[in-house]
Amino acid sequence: MLGVLSAGIAPGLALISYFYLRDQYEQEPVLNVFKVFLFGAFLTFPIMFLQYVLAKEGVVGNVFLQSFISASLLEEFFKWFIIFFAVYEHADFNEPYDGIVYAASLSLGFATVENILYLIANGIEYAFGRALFPVSSHALFGVFMGYYLGKAKFHINGKSKQWLFASFFVPFVLHGLYDYILVSGKQWLYYILPFMLMLWFFGLRKVKHAHVLTKKYHYENKKDKSAVI
Repeated sequence: MLGVLSAGIAPGLALISYFYLRDQYEQEPVLNVFKVFLFGAFLTFPIMFLQYVLAKEGVVGNVFLQSFISASLLEEFFKWFIIFFAVYEHADFNEPYDGIVYAASLSLGFATVENILYLIANGIEYAFGRALFPVSSHALFGVFMGYYLGKAKFHINGKSKQWLFASFFVPFVLHGLYDYILVSGKQWLYYILPFMLMLWFFGLRKVKHAHVLTKKYHYENKKDKSAVI
């Protein structure tokens, strides 16, 4: 059991550390990040219950509905809902990159519990594949969500409403496509590998651009303070 728990927790912990340590300016309080991680962890159980009900009632009777409604819509909407209402207006969310830290942490909290439950049910031999695909994909969905939340909160290009919509819609579409590839056919590996490479490529570009926006935000703040003095 200890081995399963370690294998289930390690990928999420590694990815949280990576995104957290990439914050070059004002790193978030570790306790806040941990709380958001726990929000994501607790969110796993009500979502799994809703998914079970939808499956039992035959609401998601085909691959498309299973991928985009049962998996993507439920998971991404509730993750977005928690980030928006519990974190978005928080004083510690004080620069564009913070959106990535918080959204990735919440997503990884969800992914970590889901990963542990899967390994308990199916065996530790699946740990590497789970780390490579489901856990890292959840982290990257969180990166996209947090990137656009950061742009919305700090009114980048004056498009707050558009960025706020994108913070839910982009991870929703990506998550739906990810699940659709996994459950739609036997040759899923041929499609999921390039899809994951694309996710990592564009996800890391969002991380890099969030740093640029944060640097610009701090520079403009210093300039404004200097002007007041």
